[in-house]
Amino acid sequence: MRERLVGIGLLLLVTINSQAQMLNPITPAPVTYESLKATGVAIQSSTILYYPASFAVQANYMQQQIEQQTGIRLQLSAGSPSKTLPRIILQTDEKSITRPEMYHISAAGKQVIITANDIRGFVNATQTLLQLLPNKKSATATIPAVAITDYPQFSYRGMHLDVVRHIFPVSYVKKYIDYLAFHKFNTFHWHLTDDQGWRFEVKSYPKLNSVGSWRDSTLIGHFKDVPARYERKTYGGFYTRNEIREVIAYAAVRGITIIPELDIPGHSRATIAAYPEFSTKPDTTWNVASTWGMYNRQNNVLAPNEASFQFLRDIFTELAELFPSTYIHIGGDECSMLWWKQDPNTQAFMKSKNLPSEKALETYFIEYVAKHLKQLHKKSVGWHEIAEGDLDTTTLIMNWSDDKQALAVAKKGFEIIQTPGKPFYFDHYQSKDPNDSLAIHGYNPVENVYKYQVVPDAVKAAGLAHKIIGAQANVWTEYMAFPTKVDYMVFPRMTALSENLWSQQKDYPDFLRRLEEEMIPRYKSWNSSYFQGYKVWTRDK
Repeated sequence: MRERLVGIGLLLLVTINSQAQMLNPITPAPVTYESLKATGVAIQSSTILYYPASFAVQANYMQQQIEQQTGIRLQLSAGSPSKTLPRIILQTDEKSITRPEMYHISAAGKQVIITANDIRGFVNATQTLLQLLPNKKSATATIPAVAITDYPQFSYRGMHLDVVRHIFPVSYVKKYIDYLAFHKFNTFHWHLTDDQGWRFEVKSYPKLNSVGSWRDSTLIGHFKDVPARYERKTYGGFYTRNEIREVIAYAAVRGITIIPELDIPGHSRATIAAYPEFSTKPDTTWNVASTWGMYNRQNNVLAPNEASFQFLRDIFTELAELFPSTYIHIGGDECSMLWWKQDPNTQAFMKSKNLPSEKALETYFIEYVAKHLKQLHKKSVGWHEIAEGDLDTTTLIMNWSDDKQALAVAKKGFEIIQTPGKPFYFDHYQSKDPNDSLAIHGYNPVENVYKYQVVPDAVKAAGLAHKIIGAQANVWTEYMAFPTKVDYMVFPRMTALSENLWSQQKDYPDFLRRLEEEMIPRYKSWNSSYFQGYKVWTRDK
């Protein structure tokens, strides 16, 4: 009897182990994942990675990533694949690859075949391959026998980073881009200018860097604290044009498009500190903002005068020449009308242009820049406030408000990127613990990020689901002075967002399993901090 029980126990153990082997380890979850009844593919330094000549850069990237993770440096070849030696084959196929960013992986016996037709397809396959491989150094590693077919749910999948409130070194910006690539995002929204500083090197207006890139102090604690406290120390800096080109090239290899943002006509305090003639009070000496929460509290708008418009033409020309992205972000959020109302010259300008309101003036600014960018063969993207006026619907809208706002914008004919404050602002708290690290306000736990419905029911009911092309999370850094704090605020919420945007079928318990088994060890291997209370702090808390 005892032997029979032992036999049954062994059978159960084998069954459980077999089931465990079939569980999908990949995040974001692929469209299909099949564990094959075959031997896995053992790779070592003699294994050859074959590739089409047109994708040599992506083959090099795959080689580097595998070596970085496992210590195994594959051989590269653009020749015909061997039929006997262990091998990884990159190939294209227009018949089986029917969507952008799509890929297939088939691994068994002595070969892994990866099929894709574009850069992002091969980059996405690389990230999946890394998750199939052991996350440790060894002389030999085995890729399990699997068949995977995968492609994204949404065409736009982005992450934002504000480098104005706090600036981060180029090395961290690159690391952040690596985070995006691993999670199969395709867009990095780089917020480069705001009230608190100017963060890219400018040739045509040098005082934007000598003056506008530096503030004389920085707020300590929350901006609503009374009394306010400051660190009286000069803070700032900017990225040189060469550094920006370096980051752009780094992102391109990884299939990441960088959309730069220059925020106008509000959020311009650093600009008018450098050039007061662009302000509604040109005789005033302005300081670069040292606090957060400027809306309706301090004058930070551009005045509608010829100097300002010449500035906009020049500065957006520089930006368009520097960044290859089709889209340039022109801001347009939280534009205080108060300062325009108080300025006689602004009111005279509005009258001369038959502009009935300050909102119409804001639209005038946005359309002025959008038309200029169109002449430069670029397109505009801005925050949802710009859609409140009578704006050309070719402008792409980022909706940081609610589902009601998404429906209103879609009805006007705009395409939309969903980036709602709830739950896609990662500067909000991940817990309600009063001892948690300082954040701006609100509560956005990882469960809400994962379960948020990107295309609201009301938008679907109106037949406008096609107007929502994707989503992104925003990382405003008022309370993130160091890379470790950024990591803490984005992980594991970035991982949840990646699956929300990529995977059509959602399974939150299974996501938590993969998060704990596969992704938390990955964060640790990256030497990245993360919020550890993700299972405690849920949407019901």
